[in-house]
Amino acid sequence: MTYQWNKNETIDLLKELAEIPSPSGYTMDVMSTISLLLTDWNVEYKTTHKGALIATIPGKNQNQHRLLTAHVDTLGAMVKEIKPSGRLKLSLVGGFKFNAIEGENCLIHKADGSTISGTILLHQTTVHVYKDAGTAERSADNMEVRLDEKAFSKEEVQGLGIEVGDFVSFNPRFETTASGYIKSRHLDDKASTALLLQLVKHLSKTKEQLPHTTHFYISNNEEIGYGGNASIPVETQEYIAVDMGAIGDGQESDEYTVSICAKDSSGPYHYGLTRHLISLAQTNNIDYKVDIYPYYGSDASAAISAGHDIKHALFGPGIEASHSYERTHTDSLQAAAALLHAYVLSPLVS
Repeated sequence: MTYQWNKNETIDLLKELAEIPSPSGYTMDVMSTISLLLTDWNVEYKTTHKGALIATIPGKNQNQHRLLTAHVDTLGAMVKEIKPSGRLKLSLVGGFKFNAIEGENCLIHKADGSTISGTILLHQTTVHVYKDAGTAERSADNMEVRLDEKAFSKEEVQGLGIEVGDFVSFNPRFETTASGYIKSRHLDDKASTALLLQLVKHLSKTKEQLPHTTHFYISNNEEIGYGGNASIPVETQEYIAVDMGAIGDGQESDEYTVSICAKDSSGPYHYGLTRHLISLAQTNNIDYKVDIYPYYGSDASAAISAGHDIKHALFGPGIEASHSYERTHTDSLQAAAALLHAYVLSPLVS
């Protein structure tokens, strides 16, 4: 059966996911949204103790399983300190630099479930006052949140209900262009999550027969290193992390093809499974690139580090400017979707 990938539906789902705040450690709302989708599609799933979701599509072979994962948790921050001025000092959640969020609008998520908006700025932002506005280090000591409230002391901010430990999420600024680009924060890894969910929907609606029972693991702690490393069904033999391809100098990945990772900072991925993915791309005329990501780890590598006896591999859409204001193209999403479909219909690697 030919997989009729629905571009507009995928983009709409990606936009919905991107606009739900879900910094790692604060993913309840987005997981609730995904669980409602799975229920609507009549897909069996379970929730792990860590809050991840594992949807399962039965296959012809119910003894040898495969698993695909994408993570829906994102970069974010927490309130580290309320300064005497009423500004907030941040502690970052996930691996990124303060310059990546300078000038970004944000939400502070209070314990009662409500939010207060603000903007993340360098303390010395005003060039008419601070000589070092351009040269000051973008660090935890110099960056702060300017709240959109008349609160000018620690006590007044606490009176608003803000406390140390509250989560801070960043405005995704989701946009699409007529030329096919998608610009947003958190395309890592909500783009892959949208692709996985669209495949699950396709399989549930068409009843397309899979050769092996397949699990779709929506992880919620990947950005802090331990998302998909537990609750892996014991029958699983192949584990695919569907995550972004890293673009930059010296890289093969781009915004128009699916990126297949041969190695990242954790070491090489399983050779046979990686070659299988390359062969599937070639056989199905899917545009792809093979790449090495030097400063990168995935849920698949976390599962290997946790001691699981599985073959692991990694592929996904190419994402420009990762961990900042990211961008991809619908060509890359389509290529990744095609490889996903081809993979779940393929035999296991011997």
